[in-house]
Amino acid sequence: MNSLKQLAGQTVIYGVSSILGRLLNYLLVPLHVYIFTDPGEYGVVGELYAWVSLLIVLLMYGLETAFFRYNELNENKNTVFGTAFISILVTSALFITAAFIFLEPIAEVMKYESNPEYIKWFSIIIVMDVLSTIPFARLRSQNRAKRFALIKIAGIISNVLLNLFFLLFCPWLLQYPEYSYLITWFYDPSIGIGYIFLANLFSSLITFLLLIPVIHFRDIQFRFSLWKEMVSYAFPLLIFGLAGIINETMDRILIKNLSEPATAMAQVGIYSACYKISIMMTIFIQAFKYAAEPFFFSKAKDADAKDTYSQVMTYFVATCSLIFLAIMLYMDIVKHFVSAAYQEGLGVVPILLLANLFLGIFFNLSVWYKITGQTRFGAYISIFGATTTLILNYMLIPKMGYMGAAWTTLICYAAMMVLSYLLSQKYYFIKYNFKKVFGYLFLALGIYYGSTFIPEIEKTTNLAINTVLLLIYISILFLIERKSIGKIIQDKQEINTEN
Repeated sequence: MNSLKQLAGQTVIYGVSSILGRLLNYLLVPLHVYIFTDPGEYGVVGELYAWVSLLIVLLMYGLETAFFRYNELNENKNTVFGTAFISILVTSALFITAAFIFLEPIAEVMKYESNPEYIKWFSIIIVMDVLSTIPFARLRSQNRAKRFALIKIAGIISNVLLNLFFLLFCPWLLQYPEYSYLITWFYDPSIGIGYIFLANLFSSLITFLLLIPVIHFRDIQFRFSLWKEMVSYAFPLLIFGLAGIINETMDRILIKNLSEPATAMAQVGIYSACYKISIMMTIFIQAFKYAAEPFFFSKAKDADAKDTYSQVMTYFVATCSLIFLAIMLYMDIVKHFVSAAYQEGLGVVPILLLANLFLGIFFNLSVWYKITGQTRFGAYISIFGATTTLILNYMLIPKMGYMGAAWTTLICYAAMMVLSYLLSQKYYFIKYNFKKVFGYLFLALGIYYGSTFIPEIEKTTNLAINTVLLLIYISILFLIERKSIGKIIQDKQEINTEN
């Protein structure tokens, strides 16, 4: 229970930065879609950030997880950190050099001939974010969650403020000729949506600068023999990561290329905007992953490790099911985060929420091949998922548009979850409490499905009814888990008494 309480506490701290960051960035969505009312224009944002996610995984090549593993196995932490960081520094330098040299051909292939600067800006964003990953991992491995959160929040707030500055303040100031000279020397209205990217670039740079004290350049060491071990361990994770990012982001790229040319970018824009409504599920999963990965490795040697992993799975699914239900029951409010031009895509939200829940379960299940060092299985599963994603998207997007992409995501993550479970029971058996896991999930789905039969009366009345339904679900969770909750509270009181 103390271990679970520690994990919960770490998740809350990481969650503050993740939740605040995702929430603030989420609040930028209405700003963007109400300013850029053409979904096709916003589709540029969705597509380019899909490429960013793909390239970040490629340039990390699994070294973040390798860092956690070898950081636990080696006493010389500086050598582990230095080996990982210098490796990524070298490959990032090669990447940005190539991007700048071949800027024009890349822009032409991506159909951004008129805006090659986008490629330049995103190359810098990618490198800054990649170089920040290992220093952030060092903070996580040292359980310095507060420092981690503060730096994350600083970068996030700077991004939000820069968005407000470029997209709201500067256009407003241009209306007053007597003051506009203050910004006309650097602000160009024709850049338009490009200011979203510039804001991101500056905030990524600020984040990296704040991480420099964490790096300790004088103390870091590189050891080639260790690097070979880490890369050997990480290579399957690179395949795993690439396949995973294909599952997560390739749909936006494929929607652009498989839909009717006249509506393709609008489809990408609508899908990208509505995808972000499922953000609360993603926020929790991301916060959980930040805390859980080092936690899983640190618990691996304990006698009760498997029981702990099983309990974590139960509480994880219960929480995600609650998030799913809360978002869907309050959709009448949530939908206003996107403008009317984008709301036709709201049908993807429950599908994507459930898909992300399955992805979170898959992450929990992945503990078996990471702990046992059999990371090749993670690669196999992800390759299977990526193949499924590509095949189904090619089949469904031309027929169903972005709805085909949403269903593909759900089917893919569900299949990966099942396959990972079957393999885990053979190589690292964990007795999960499926009675509770599926009970909580199906209860949430049942309440949501039942709510769809409630007739539209008046918005306030419907919201009140949905609130009662949500409270019923929470009450059932509490009644079932009250003994566990009581045990955690009791342990906390005993620890406080001892201190």
